[in-house]
Amino acid sequence: MDLKARVLEEAAEVGFSGVRVCRPGDIPLAAERLAAFLDAGYYGQMGWMAERTGWRGDPQALWPEARSVIMLADNYGPAHDPLEVLERRDRAAISVYAQGRDYHDVVKKRLKRLGRWLIDAAGREGEAPQIKVFVDTAPVMEKPLGQAAGLGWQGKHTNLVSRQLGSWFFLGAIFTTAELEPDGPEVDHCGSCRACLDVCPTSAFPEPYKLDARRCISYLTIEHHGPVDEDLRPLLGNRIYGCDDCLAVCPWNKFAREASEVKYHARDGLVAPPLSELAMLDDAAFRKRFSGSPIKRIGRNRFLRNVCYAIGNSGDAALKASAAALLDEPDEALADAARWAVARLS
Repeated sequence: MDLKARVLEEAAEVGFSGVRVCRPGDIPLAAERLAAFLDAGYYGQMGWMAERTGWRGDPQALWPEARSVIMLADNYGPAHDPLEVLERRDRAAISVYAQGRDYHDVVKKRLKRLGRWLIDAAGREGEAPQIKVFVDTAPVMEKPLGQAAGLGWQGKHTNLVSRQLGSWFFLGAIFTTAELEPDGPEVDHCGSCRACLDVCPTSAFPEPYKLDARRCISYLTIEHHGPVDEDLRPLLGNRIYGCDDCLAVCPWNKFAREASEVKYHARDGLVAPPLSELAMLDDAAFRKRFSGSPIKRIGRNRFLRNVCYAIGNSGDAALKASAAALLDEPDEALADAARWAVARLS
């Protein structure tokens, strides 16, 4: 069995749901598309996207010695329909990926385990290869690489879609100096479908395959600092961390399956938690409740800002007191959100 075949076998043993290989130079259009995204200002406050664009657009420039990129998929499919909670306006909608343990930690451990195996396995037969592992925290464009390797294709919502996994999977990458046979790219299977574009509450897609992050609910609730534009606040609904709408409606999810990794299963209290309960969290309680969760990274103030927007959108006068209790918060964006919610429910 050659080295690549053994890599595929070991990746499955480690727990990955899919594995494919491409070359670092297999995304020639990435730099052009990134430049267009940045020129349009679609990145909003994510200034880091405009940094190290040479590395983002050309993985070979990031590490010239790399000869292969092993792209891995890790399934986190939900056990429930994430759109159901949108009808329960006194409850909070939290993106599926954030209901379990932080995927950065889980995926990186698996990547390192597979990488160590690759070094040992190849080293027994010759010179041990070098590796670098990446999980969404470096100037690496995982989605174009995932398509180039054949894991899936970037749908009209710009996320990767798989014929085997649907929309619910994380991506990890192992760059290596080992020479592995590439698999070839996946082709687009979206056809004439517009489900992901039409469901977006904020019309964040100016056209298919283009995302204006400044209108994306995931961006607004996670990345955006300060107050959210008042015209957009009513469109957030009860989504307080991320948004799954464009993923959940994809017809290819008929092939999706529930995550086998228990760390990705929803933790107690993170599927439709009451807004009134979340509004009472002080900093210590926030940190305790979201320990080990990606939600912890946005901090208590931005989180409660989002909770206040959801309270204002709930139409439930009983929640007015929960927002009123936050009117004197020293964080101005949070206090502003509380005032807005109280006014909406008055």
